[in-house]
Amino acid sequence: MAARSKASTALIAAIAGNLAIALCKFIAAAFSGSAAMWSEAIHSLIDTGNGGLMVYGLRRSRRRADSDHPFGYGHELYFWTLIVGVLVFAIGGAVSVLTGVLHLVNGTAPEATGWNYAVLAAAAVFEGISWYFGWRAFQAEQRGRGIIETIRITKNPITFSVLLEDSAALIGLGIAFIGIFLSTKLNAPWIDGASSVLIGILLCLIASVMVYESKGLIVGEGVGKGTLGRLREIASSDPAVESVGKLMTMYLGPEEIMLVIEIRFRRGKTTGDIRTAVALLKKKIQEEYPKIRRIFLDSTSIYD
Repeated sequence: MAARSKASTALIAAIAGNLAIALCKFIAAAFSGSAAMWSEAIHSLIDTGNGGLMVYGLRRSRRRADSDHPFGYGHELYFWTLIVGVLVFAIGGAVSVLTGVLHLVNGTAPEATGWNYAVLAAAAVFEGISWYFGWRAFQAEQRGRGIIETIRITKNPITFSVLLEDSAALIGLGIAFIGIFLSTKLNAPWIDGASSVLIGILLCLIASVMVYESKGLIVGEGVGKGTLGRLREIASSDPAVESVGKLMTMYLGPEEIMLVIEIRFRRGKTTGDIRTAVALLKKKIQEEYPKIRRIFLDSTSIYD
């Protein structure tokens, strides 16, 4: 619950920061004519819209289950994160690359106005604050794991999406600064255009990670092998259980897991004994793994 709260805070901080930064960048780009600054402005505008989509997806995912969606709406968050990844790639990345290519063909060096550097400095401060909140939310998911491992394992896409976007924004600001500075000092317009292309490629790489991870969550991912092994131990330790077959799990949302257990109870157990064993088994599992909120037992084998 704390991790989800930190993720929501990071998301709101990112939206507020990106909206202010996008406006400043567009003003600076209009005054200077810098392709890299235009790319950065587009980047911040896309990040703002993407943050709004993730907030929408987060709220939709918390809706109660109904007759049409008996397992709830948890996967809506995964869907909208996928859409965000596609938008970052198609609009943010592709448009930045196209802007840079056009500037390479027939561009002029940007004007060395104070607008560019002032906006870049302000943007770095705002992005740094947003990145800090994103990093805190990501750390809550790490639990001693590495960054790449956490991105692969976490079932809350907000944590890595915000961090990746903010990291890309900070790197993009550095690229834009170098591009504008060298382009004006050397009177070489191609450097500014090349900076825009690099920013676009960076966004495409970030988007590819977001799309890949979100796709896996939509298709349906289960718990890790270590957790499955522990669940098998819990089920097998019950005196009423003779054997445990397959264990199948799936994340219905970042905070909700469904568990299906194939189980055989010992012969001679009465219906009352089995009901007591089932209730106790569910209690043990949910005490150790509170995210497993839906537990189904396939115990047809007791009639064999």
